Amino acid sequence: MYKKILVPLDGSPLAEAVLPHAQALAKSEGAEIVLLSVPVTPNLDYLSRTPGLATQIIEDAERETEAYLKTEVEKLTGEGTKVTSVMREGPIPEMILMVADEVHADVIAMSTHGRSGIQRWLMGSVADRVVHHAHIPVMLIHPN
Repeated sequence: MYKKILVPLDGSPLAEAVLPHAQALAKSEGAEIVLLSVPVTPNLDYLSRTPGLATQIIEDAERETEAYLKTEVEKLTGEGTKVTSVMREGPIPEMILMVADEVHADVIAMSTHGRSGIQRWLMGSVADRVVHHAHIPVMLIHPN
């Protein structure tokens, strides 16, 4: 039923908590895991007068993200999981949904921070936006 499982990661242990669940699903279905990471860069508006510095910050974030994805792919491959990775730049919920379409994912598996109330309103919820706009099933794991 599931051939491709998209797993968005941000480099945090919280996000990685979904990996054992995604691996179990992939193993039971003979599916491939596609890891997605979006480099996080600070608001670069204040660096507009020094574009060289902004470029350096972006390039550093991209290198860190590539290295992180490579490490995760090697780890999962070593555990017998078929896995590939994708890096995209842009708004995270939109990138998750776009990559899900691009790779023809059958399900999105991701962790949720479990924020509620004011904190969720202030910070937003990537998981909430993905769930409400995805055209495929979304498996949410609360790490606790």
